[in-house]
Amino acid sequence: MPKLSVTVITRNEAHRIAAALESVAWADERIVVDSGSTDDTVAIASRLADRVETRAWEGYASQKNYAASIATHDWIFSLDADERVGVALGDEIRDLLKDEPGARGYRVPRVTHYLGQWIRSTDWWPDWQLRLYDRRAGSWKRLHVHESVAVSGPTGRLRGELLHHPYADIADHLNTINQYTSIAADELYDRGRRSGPFRILVHAKLAFLRNYILRGGFRQGSTGLVISLLNSYYVMLKFTKLWERQRRQDM
Repeated sequence: MPKLSVTVITRNEAHRIAAALESVAWADERIVVDSGSTDDTVAIASRLADRVETRAWEGYASQKNYAASIATHDWIFSLDADERVGVALGDEIRDLLKDEPGARGYRVPRVTHYLGQWIRSTDWWPDWQLRLYDRRAGSWKRLHVHESVAVSGPTGRLRGELLHHPYADIADHLNTINQYTSIAADELYDRGRRSGPFRILVHAKLAFLRNYILRGGFRQGSTGLVISLLNSYYVMLKFTKLWERQRRQDM
């Protein structure tokens, strides 16, 4: 029976690291790699995890690969501090690992809690994430905005949900949008993409229609409307920052 190590990377996550680790109390091992927290993250994690290490920040992919490298077991579930493994997903993982799994990695559907609702609409659902993997066949790869696991071999999907609590409020959401759109604009520029007023307007409008109409944001009332508008704003801001970047380069 393969055993499982759960890895979490942290920095100043004292307000939510306990809930994340408690959601995987059934795992064979829990590992936390902290990158210099100034709050009580390390103290809290030390009470719950089997191993806690401090490592200077070298990027998301590097931190997650390091956490996997120090694990005792080859099968890894990578969990973020703002996530919880739901009961159904935990049961499914344990059933899967009663024997050697047929795939080398497994994606799980991540559902986000926002403004008091679980969001099962818009671009946020289903947010498939490859989190369960055999480290002998997979590792984290660096991307500009989001890192991801690349696995050599077949992958599968699980049905149980990964519960996501990313934003404290709308202000926190807007701060994240501002940060990520800057990174995304740089990525687009490096790939040769360019922007202008027409593209800004069209992409933003299409993003709203996709989120609110095609992907059912309207079914979740005012919360679905807010998410659709903010997802559209994300797209508008990304292409506006791309336009700003190319103007700077041309001056």
